[in-house]
Amino acid sequence: MADWTHRHARINGIAMHWVEQGEGPAIVLCHGFPHIWLSWRHQIPVLAAAGWRVIVPDMRGMGQTEAPADHRLYDVPHVTGDLVGLLDHLGLDQAVFAGLDFGIFAIYDLAYLHPDRVRAVIALENPAYPDSPDKAPLAEAAEWAKEHFVHIDYFRPVGPADAALDAAPREFLRRVLYALSGDFHYLDVWKHPPGTAYLDALPEAPPLPWPWLSEWELEWYVADYARSGFTGGLNWYRAMDLRWAQRAAWRHAPTTRPFFFIGSENDVDLEAWHGDDPLGAIPRHHADVRRIEMLPRAGHLIQLERADEVGRLMVEFLGEL
Repeated sequence: MADWTHRHARINGIAMHWVEQGEGPAIVLCHGFPHIWLSWRHQIPVLAAAGWRVIVPDMRGMGQTEAPADHRLYDVPHVTGDLVGLLDHLGLDQAVFAGLDFGIFAIYDLAYLHPDRVRAVIALENPAYPDSPDKAPLAEAAEWAKEHFVHIDYFRPVGPADAALDAAPREFLRRVLYALSGDFHYLDVWKHPPGTAYLDALPEAPPLPWPWLSEWELEWYVADYARSGFTGGLNWYRAMDLRWAQRAAWRHAPTTRPFFFIGSENDVDLEAWHGDDPLGAIPRHHADVRRIEMLPRAGHLIQLERADEVGRLMVEFLGEL
């Protein structure tokens, strides 16, 4: 922890925060929701010790990075502009990018729009966009939500979800992190009827510490989200249709950068959003697939739940470059 360097700058029109450690070629680690840069804390020193300059931003709208209130400012040009702007600010021509959830989707956008800035891609859990090519994601979620609770549709209206989560950041984060882990089957949340509030749909979580999350880590998440509020993170959902439409130009083309994948057997995204054979479909989405690795007994929070294995695999992947 003592080797982390926190940095702040105005980049792409917003105040950005990121953490750095190490020297050498650059790797940028991009988180999703409801995460912050701290989600990568186990991998940062491992990658730095392997000779890499590790750069870990708080993504737009989360952590200590500014959270524009307008969801339209979370579209493809803005989120990729943040990553390009960060490289430019640091004087870097390119970097390896690794990500999970909304973070890896932003990296896929970057790999299509600015492939020269992407040395390679390391994807966790999400091997491709989860979008249906013929139906906008918010419309699809609204159809599902007629039958049962769906968090994507719950987040869509501005106001109610923001207020509910802002009023109980510790309770929400504790419950949702547990629900997304391999210790719970997340899709059981869908058993709740339409109109259920997210906090009511989420399971009770056991007392901390857990094998993969300590009390101080949760409090760091809580402190950042209590300060920023949840609107920025929810705006990533509210902009899903915008990004879906903007991706039409390259949706059926594969990425061209070296591609590595780490997944887990109990991941909700692989179960629900990536088709019947998500691993078999990877070569359709990525032209230069180098390695695919699956880890047992972990859920969506793989870099926390299987921290040592993820760090080891990432170092191996980087060594192959």
